[in-house]
Amino acid sequence: MVQRRNGILFLCVANSARSQMAEGIARRVAPEGVQVFSAGSEPARVHPLAVEAMQRIGIDLGGHSSKGLADVPVDEVDTVITLCEEEFCPDMGPGVERLHWPMPDPAAVDGSHEECVSAFQGVGVELEKRISSLFP
Repeated sequence: MVQRRNGILFLCVANSARSQMAEGIARRVAPEGVQVFSAGSEPARVHPLAVEAMQRIGIDLGGHSSKGLADVPVDEVDTVITLCEEEFCPDMGPGVERLHWPMPDPAAVDGSHEECVSAFQGVGVELEKRISSLFP
């Protein structure tokens, strides 16, 4: 386990929900000096329900946009966390810790508005628990 994390990258295929939520949560809980990024192998757009779910817990994703790896300073990353079951982790070079936290896709939930937001919030709770454990 990497003792000192200076740059964390969350990867998810579309960089629309899970990785965006993880970025917002990590920016809130990471110690000062830790850089936090998110990206996707096929960036799309930030899902509005991800924005709404995070807003309900005081995290603003309103200014976020979906990004690809080329949009992230990968040379500043020492930990990569993939969040989709189907996401690949590109070779980031030596010394980069790779973690895989497959999370259900909250955008796949079909239900009422509140049921859908609740699915996003459930993923957010799990992400916050895991991300908090990175910083003893």
